[in-house]
Amino acid sequence: MFTRRTRIDAEELEAQLVAPGGTLSTASRGRRIDEGPDLYRTAFERDRDRVLHSKAFRRLKHKTQVFINPEGDHYVTRLTHALQVTQIGRSIARYLSLNETLTEAICLAHDVGHSPFGHTGEDALSDYVEGEWLHSAQGVRIFEVLEPTNLSWEVLDGIRAHSWKIAEPPATPEGYVCRFADRIAYLAHDVEDAMRAGVLTYQDLPPRALEVFGEPGSPWVASMILAVVEESLREGRVVMDAETLDAMNELRTFMFERVYVRPETEGPRRKVIRIVHDLVDYFVEHPDQIPPTYRHDDADTLTQVIDYVAGMTDRFAIRTHDDLYRPRLFD
Repeated sequence: MFTRRTRIDAEELEAQLVAPGGTLSTASRGRRIDEGPDLYRTAFERDRDRVLHSKAFRRLKHKTQVFINPEGDHYVTRLTHALQVTQIGRSIARYLSLNETLTEAICLAHDVGHSPFGHTGEDALSDYVEGEWLHSAQGVRIFEVLEPTNLSWEVLDGIRAHSWKIAEPPATPEGYVCRFADRIAYLAHDVEDAMRAGVLTYQDLPPRALEVFGEPGSPWVASMILAVVEESLREGRVVMDAETLDAMNELRTFMFERVYVRPETEGPRRKVIRIVHDLVDYFVEHPDQIPPTYRHDDADTLTQVIDYVAGMTDRFAIRTHDDLYRPRLFD
């Protein structure tokens, strides 16, 4: 025996489960283009599904998280990172009685704007724009312009503000959850990847991180989630307690010094920056070779080129660069 669950049923259940400080789908600010309601899905469930079925989301499986083109099968990619952020985000949202589905949609979508080669690719693209090129802003552009999916305002806001470097914070507590989930995920899995790659050993890890978070892996994730949940319940806003946050920031500083920008990465970083620069320079000179889906009348040539290059996976960027610049011995 089955029972039909409609959107109205889901919205009524949501109203019962989501705390007063959370975000109801019925209270959404809406979409840029108004749409009629779905028979079965809430507004945020539709957003979640649209993100999952987007091409930009699929491309994350071949985009760098930390290690460029790793040979092992167990290193984290942008896609597995997004899935881990989503799991952490949903756990926090559930424990705080926030909107799990909105949190899921934001977390799944938060990194779709990332360029190839991780933050090094982002740095390379910044050389072509005033200020800083931000993958968060590119994520919003993807869903509004390049692959328009007409997402709800709250999801786009969460994508825009998921990075801590964005001055204007998220407008929803679910957006704040994504901020914490992102940092929890990457610190936990990047440490494991660095140990897997032989860049770090257990003895290298900061003693305070081991003292506060426990053993690397799932205990770290559980400790950080609990720190957000318990302090948020005390404060009435999504926040982490000062002691744990300080230990997390110390761990982040350690990871930048010992993993992300260690001297051994300088050579690969230069190569990656050269690839991105060469690709941008080439397509600025040959804009007719940009696929039609990345050529929009409302954008200048450089913007169209950056849209195209930023959307590339690591391997496609390398292959395209090889096709353009590597000598062909048998032509």
